[in-house]
Amino acid sequence: MGPWRCLLLLPLLAAALRAQQQQFMEYVERRLTLLEERISQWHDQSSRYSTELRDFKNQVLGMLEAAEKEREAMRSEAESAAVRMDRLEREVDYLETQNPAPPCVEVDETLMEKQVATAKQRKNEKYTKLTDCSHTIASIRAMKILKRFGSTSGLWTKDAAGNSEKIYVFDGTANDTVYVFPRMREFTLFSATRKAARIKLPYPWVGTGHLVYDGHLYYIRQQGPFQVIKFNLANKTVVDSSVFPAEEQIPVFGLSPFTYIEVAADEEGLWAIYATKEDEKNICLAKLDPTSLDIEQMWDTPCPRENAEGAFVVCGALHVVYNTRLPSRSRVQCVFDVSGTLAPEDASLVYFPKRYGSHSSMKYSPRERQIYAWDDGYQIIYRMEMKKKLEV
Repeated sequence: MGPWRCLLLLPLLAAALRAQQQQFMEYVERRLTLLEERISQWHDQSSRYSTELRDFKNQVLGMLEAAEKEREAMRSEAESAAVRMDRLEREVDYLETQNPAPPCVEVDETLMEKQVATAKQRKNEKYTKLTDCSHTIASIRAMKILKRFGSTSGLWTKDAAGNSEKIYVFDGTANDTVYVFPRMREFTLFSATRKAARIKLPYPWVGTGHLVYDGHLYYIRQQGPFQVIKFNLANKTVVDSSVFPAEEQIPVFGLSPFTYIEVAADEEGLWAIYATKEDEKNICLAKLDPTSLDIEQMWDTPCPRENAEGAFVVCGALHVVYNTRLPSRSRVQCVFDVSGTLAPEDASLVYFPKRYGSHSSMKYSPRERQIYAWDDGYQIIYRMEMKKKLEV
């Protein structure tokens, strides 16, 4: 091919190259245009999503504010209801106090005849007070819940006569091991019994009518006849025992069927609270000699067994605790003074504060003038407000 022909082909090649470049530029422009459209769509969608998210956030914040307002309103209503409930309980207490059941401080003629006959048999025409105790319970000054320990039924107490700070715990209504804590602090702070000494009794006990008095434990033997055991806590030996001379005994408290004899202590000494088939409707009381366990004198009281859950003696006056109409409430509803020095209008029908269940034991401490109670597994102290008796 000659030179003149190459010169003829050069313009054709240049035109073809320009056409390809033009097509490539048009392709790139189209792609860029599509990319810009997609970026614009993404931007629009992102803006829309951001707006929707902001609106949803504002909606949620509004709902949270409304929920918080409703929660505050409900809390305010609950507090108001609690205040009204407390006011209602105080009003009910006031009404029941103003309209109490008649105190059982006087004995009717038939019971008096029985008492006279019993007194003649015991060669005691009249009960002679051993002390100048002239006080009676006015009200519950304070209630303190110590802890929850052991079974629903049991007993805890101090020595009613000595100065020891030891705490004695009887877990359950049928056992043979007593837990002894050195002080109240160890009993309160530790949930386990690792800080307590253990005393294994020669015979298992029954009920919750035990008593620690002047270094000795008085308890009711579980098997056989109803035998009061006097156990020396220092040398761990049985000092004495006595079969209670009441035939066909029945539970002394209608709401505590596991207790047949309640051994109690007050400023006058030792007492036994019991019931018999002969007079199964009412509770009986006996004065015990702490040394020999002999019965010095016996009384048939007018205090009924029905709905009774516990009892204690203060200054020679038996106080029986009953349930009331309201759940988990109880009060002293019957008072029987063996010396006859307590005027009827002076017998306070004491209310116990709202509790967990029912008292399985109530032990009065004459030295501290407070009651150690066991309530559905909780150990409670009731501090008593005392007043002078208005003697008849």
